[in-house]
Amino acid sequence: MATATGTLTVNAAFLMEIKEDNRELHELLQRAATLFSRPDRVHAPPRQLAELVQGLRDRLAMHFSLEEAFGYFEDAVSVAPRLTRQANELRAEHGGLFVEACDLVEDAERLQYGETPPIAVRRLAERFNAFYRRFQDHDARENEMILQALDDDIGVGD
Repeated sequence: MATATGTLTVNAAFLMEIKEDNRELHELLQRAATLFSRPDRVHAPPRQLAELVQGLRDRLAMHFSLEEAFGYFEDAVSVAPRLTRQANELRAEHGGLFVEACDLVEDAERLQYGETPPIAVRRLAERFNAFYRRFQDHDARENEMILQALDDDIGVGD
């Protein structure tokens, strides 16, 4: 079932899939943020750290794929062409954020397999926290862009 609002068309089943993916991604991010909140006091087995960031990387890949497949960047631009540059910049950030997540996995796997000293847990935590701040900023700017497009589409600001 598709619901049309002005020029935006939303497939309800696909929207539910994105909503579920978003919930799972944010739960993983919150678990990691809690675990890494104090880089000098991370007390988890290296295997657990590796599994957490592997799951995060995989969920992030799905999240970005769904965002791009859903086409909301294109929908936002078609409704509000002034958002074209912003949409392109946000879409381009996906690759860099994903590479950062992959780098976190590599660091965690080195810890898991004893290729780096245990002190490297602190570095992993600091890198995760920097990644998390960048992701939160990215996500907030995506949400703002979508809200701007919806405002244009349905005329909320009139």
